[in-house]
Amino acid sequence: MALIDLRNINKVFMMGDEKIQALNDVSVQINEGELTSIVGTSGSGKSTLMNILGLLDLPSSGDYFLDGTNTTSMNDDALSLYRNQKIGFIFQSFHLLPKASALKNVEMPMQYASAYNKDLTDEVIRKLALESLEKVGLADRVHHLPNELSGGQRQRVAVARALVNKPKILLADEPTGALDSKTSEEILRLFQDLNKQGVTVIIVTHDNHVAQSCRRILRMSDGVIKSEEHL
Repeated sequence: MALIDLRNINKVFMMGDEKIQALNDVSVQINEGELTSIVGTSGSGKSTLMNILGLLDLPSSGDYFLDGTNTTSMNDDALSLYRNQKIGFIFQSFHLLPKASALKNVEMPMQYASAYNKDLTDEVIRKLALESLEKVGLADRVHHLPNELSGGQRQRVAVARALVNKPKILLADEPTGALDSKTSEEILRLFQDLNKQGVTVIIVTHDNHVAQSCRRILRMSDGVIKSEEHL
């Protein structure tokens, strides 16, 4: 059974009286342990597809099975909880709390999860956050604020935060877009290393070089997956 199974996904947006077909009958499967990129130019549909994959938006029609569950019938509360359990997010602009330390930023997803999991005490949350920061090479930066960290270190904090709940999927949206080329290569190697440890990684990008760092490339245009490559 595929970890991700999209079946005939359509997404339509209304702009006044005009219908915009952002996704057109997209069907694709992604298995656990894959390292996949979704690549396309602006307007290709890749961001819309990412939002649906990440349970941030629902399709207009079609079915999305994530880890065996059809998510299209879930209400907002169920989607939020399932998203927190299954998906870790990484964004181009990091989305870190500026007045919180690296440690506090990484603890955030578990603080939300603790409302549903009484085993997540403050002590457990701190221990898991420290372990996650150590995994991305930031054991010596746990008490630093974001403005005291380099761009690459801030992205590593974002990766640690995304990993801390041990999600099935790491979903990265243009994760190297705000980084210089050397730091970008370091982050891409980090994704490759995490994938070798069993994490399913999906990178959404317009950059063909970033796409080439993955073992599978899905190329999008006009709301359709036009081609697929295996490297």
